[in-house]
Amino acid sequence: MTAVFIAASAPTDAPPRFRRVVDLDRPSTEIVSATLRWSAEGIVEASIGATPASDRLLVPGWTAYERRLRYAETDVASLLSDRFVLGLQLADGWYLGRLGWRGQSRIYGDRGAVFASLRIIYRDGHAQTVETDETWEWSEGPIRSADLYDGQTVDATLADDWSSPDGANGAPAIIVSRHDLEPYLAPPVRRIQTIAPERVWTSPSGATIVDFGQNLVGFVRLRVRGPRGAAIVVRHAEVLEHGELATRPLRSARATDRYVLSGDDDLFEPTLTFHGFRYAGIGGWPASAPPLEERVEAVVIGSDMRRIGRFSCSDPLLSRLHENVVWSMRGNFVDVPTDCPQRDERLGWTGDIAAFADTASFLFDTHDFLSDWLRDVAIEQDLAGGRVPHVVPDILKYDPAYGGLPATDTAIWGDAAVWVPWAVWRAYGDPDVLERQFASMAAHAERIAGLLSPTGLWDTGFQFGDWLDPAAPPEDPSAARADPGVVATACAYRALSTVARAAEVLGGDAGRFAAVAAQVREAFRTHYVSEGVVTSDCVTVYALALAFDLLADADRGRAGSRLAELVAASDYRISTGFAGTPFVLDALADTGHSDVAFRLLMQTESPSWLHPVTLGATTIWERWDSLLSDGTVNPGEMTSFNHYALGAVADFLHRRIAGIAPLTPGYREISIAPLIGGGLTWAEGSLDSRFGAIRVRWERDGDAVRLDADIPPGCTAVIQLPGEEPARVGSGRHTVHSVRVAAD
Repeated sequence: MTAVFIAASAPTDAPPRFRRVVDLDRPSTEIVSATLRWSAEGIVEASIGATPASDRLLVPGWTAYERRLRYAETDVASLLSDRFVLGLQLADGWYLGRLGWRGQSRIYGDRGAVFASLRIIYRDGHAQTVETDETWEWSEGPIRSADLYDGQTVDATLADDWSSPDGANGAPAIIVSRHDLEPYLAPPVRRIQTIAPERVWTSPSGATIVDFGQNLVGFVRLRVRGPRGAAIVVRHAEVLEHGELATRPLRSARATDRYVLSGDDDLFEPTLTFHGFRYAGIGGWPASAPPLEERVEAVVIGSDMRRIGRFSCSDPLLSRLHENVVWSMRGNFVDVPTDCPQRDERLGWTGDIAAFADTASFLFDTHDFLSDWLRDVAIEQDLAGGRVPHVVPDILKYDPAYGGLPATDTAIWGDAAVWVPWAVWRAYGDPDVLERQFASMAAHAERIAGLLSPTGLWDTGFQFGDWLDPAAPPEDPSAARADPGVVATACAYRALSTVARAAEVLGGDAGRFAAVAAQVREAFRTHYVSEGVVTSDCVTVYALALAFDLLADADRGRAGSRLAELVAASDYRISTGFAGTPFVLDALADTGHSDVAFRLLMQTESPSWLHPVTLGATTIWERWDSLLSDGTVNPGEMTSFNHYALGAVADFLHRRIAGIAPLTPGYREISIAPLIGGGLTWAEGSLDSRFGAIRVRWERDGDAVRLDADIPPGCTAVIQLPGEEPARVGSGRHTVHSVRVAAD
């Protein structure tokens, strides 16, 4: 669909609004359907009169705008009268607003523009179409500013009758561009839920602070009546420090909303921005207004994905950890899978989703969300000459210094082009995602093959490596214990072998990629392994070597034992970053050290998964010690309290503790083989697969275990409890017992 975009005809100090008065060709009672499509260079909200046309937020989202711009669509027949105003409110969004940590803005263009097309069908077959063109008019309105990082300002004293057909006129709009638009594949961003204040108090500095009890992503909704012209200011933070809002982790993001009161009843919802926060500082609340806690609530927003996977167990800390993972995913899946939702960044870092894709695809139905984002991966990869950018959409390409990072191929980050579509295929059994992405997957594999040293290793060039190893200093998160060449070569093997497997699924020739993968594995064994000892002799390198099946059979046992020794030597505390964390527990369990895996998982001292939970965390932190035990924020400049990557451990909770895993992609054949240990007396998990609900619950009483499993129609499962022979079963409810569980 080719669409005409219009813009304000003069520079504006505030986000412009646009309108067209529409007279129906037939009475509104004759309408059969009325389809509205709308989009923007920026973000846009559409309305019919004073009523929002849709509950969608942040339309058209963020894509590789250079080649791809989406439109939203909804039926508005029930909102139309014989004469009405079709309105569009524009804001900067990702197209014009600030992006990244280097102060960039207006990356994609110099001014915003909007598009709308309303097609009305009447009972007699007549069609009436209203589209953006030079007959529209524009003006400034009550919204004075709106930026994703800095917040939104609304002056309610400027409210007028713009939404009325007889309202004040504006200036003529101008046509500025045309775009070939495509529909959304990803689910829309919407309001997900509301949360009431848990506590309101006065800080040591005299500020009024509201605690919503949960670190979330969205905005604060206010209902207030106060003196005309009075101002309310809302500031946001994820944590407190010394009793005040800890705003240093926001870096340059102001994350502040401002409202000027009309003197009448006002409702403020800053829907043209969003914030990551648990705490809000609210200044200027009128003394004459009802108590603040009665008129304030947090609105959670996110891409509207269906929740499909759940987990809980007898340990409340572990169950809370899982919920923290859910909340971090929800907060960072806002049209793009971002790293964090609060500071001057919020970018689609490829390494984060590479580590987390399997977990994400169990918790929520991410098929459409990730498939949509993968389209942008392929586009940005093509624009970069085959290299997978560090972030997608790639704004760093517009920075001469590329964000201060080398614009090179990297393991894990680049591997998102392969790992993510493979995770989607495994989760949902849809080969179309592999077919759509195979050119992208193969291009990344070819890049890796071309970057190998004569030794067959990927041991040159910049690498993020085991990013955020807890031993790395705050100012240098890439200074990990794991040799970056070992990490990159291990990941190269996984990427190459995965592309070979994808080629087989699609009925293509896997030989080229399988052969290079075999050469990389042999090089890894030759140069990095000696009698089971892997170069740099740290937890991450063993986790990767074991999880990716890089070792000869004779070395696996020794490597597993050495991994267990290193974990024990660290007092069962975490010593992995982005690279090793998703794989370390599996590597231990698969080599006969599930007891060590459980001790590592259940550790509560820092660094560990559960230490933040003991400190009251409600999301996953970027650093293992984002908040120090004394209540102060990590001194590093890069510190977020809502960062899902290290929450990839939830995949282990689903697959190994609840025991639900796919034997074939999409779960038509299911493996149910829970690990029993860690002092847990019960665990349960469920997954709403494409075939129906899979449910597993096991309970332990001493050495005896009872497992109940629900298998969907048309599916089979292999159930195995420790010490028992596997049993293949069909659909329905099944109960299995074991009396030979080893002691913890």
